[in-house]
Amino acid sequence: MKKSAFVAIIGRPSAGKSTLLNKLCGGKVAIVSAVPQTTRNAIRGIVNRPEGQLVFIDTPGRHSSEKKMNKKLMEVSQRALSDCDIVLYTLDACRAPGKEEEEIASFLSPSAGKTIAAVNKMDVSCADFSRAKEFVLQHFVPVSSNMNNETAQSTEDNAASIVPVFAVSAMTGSGLDDLTDTLFKMAPEGQPFYSEEYYTDQDAEFRIAEIIREQAINRLRQELPHSLYVDIADMELKDEKLWVRAFIIVERESQKGMVVGKGGNLIKEIRLSALKELKRIFEWKIDLDLRVKTGKDWRHNDHTLKRIIDRY
Repeated sequence: MKKSAFVAIIGRPSAGKSTLLNKLCGGKVAIVSAVPQTTRNAIRGIVNRPEGQLVFIDTPGRHSSEKKMNKKLMEVSQRALSDCDIVLYTLDACRAPGKEEEEIASFLSPSAGKTIAAVNKMDVSCADFSRAKEFVLQHFVPVSSNMNNETAQSTEDNAASIVPVFAVSAMTGSGLDDLTDTLFKMAPEGQPFYSEEYYTDQDAEFRIAEIIREQAINRLRQELPHSLYVDIADMELKDEKLWVRAFIIVERESQKGMVVGKGGNLIKEIRLSALKELKRIFEWKIDLDLRVKTGKDWRHNDHTLKRIIDRY
């Protein structure tokens, strides 16, 4: 009997969740940036093997903040946790666990029975797998301080059996075969959710908007990457060419010049780099008309936030 499961990828911002998703799926599913909290939606990537199908759901990094937009992002991971069969808890091997990591562990602990942990970035010299593994084992099955050594070891072994912990590198692919094997063992029996030729279910409009946003935020500094989103105004497939008109939306009039750049150089660079990425994804030729406009304080607008975060 085939196996199938939805797997929610949950962790702190910049833990490498999107890079991990792309490596698992063997193609670009989620955009990637050094800017924290790049992911704003539940991004689905699909892995097909003889054993069955895993549908991974990349979620925004969980980060404590009272800002309206961040609360909307937290709701995305909450829904993914509720709907998934398996939780892939992703930790950064180079970052010492702190209050934020403890809050995520507390959030996931009721789902310990369906959780597997991936300690990512093991290819980096600062990686400390033992520290991350100890954190997972302590927080999913706490070891009482008055236990003797034998009882404590038994409890730790039990924790390891409940929450398997893997050392992986999303950059090199190290450890991902063992991780995937275990995910398939954990998956329930069931028929595939998607046809085998799919590696994501994102529509063209969303993928184009995300690629443009990726190329923009990777060229901007400070708060500006978080102050923009991309709106696809028009799309038309004609004569095997996809015509796209898109707008990079910023919050304030003063930010438009930063995105356009001196003499229009930056917006031109964003457009050309986006086209280069899109060429790798789509079989059509793409004609992209890219402009910048203001959507005043859009991060505080409930209608806009719902449209760009809850839509996908």
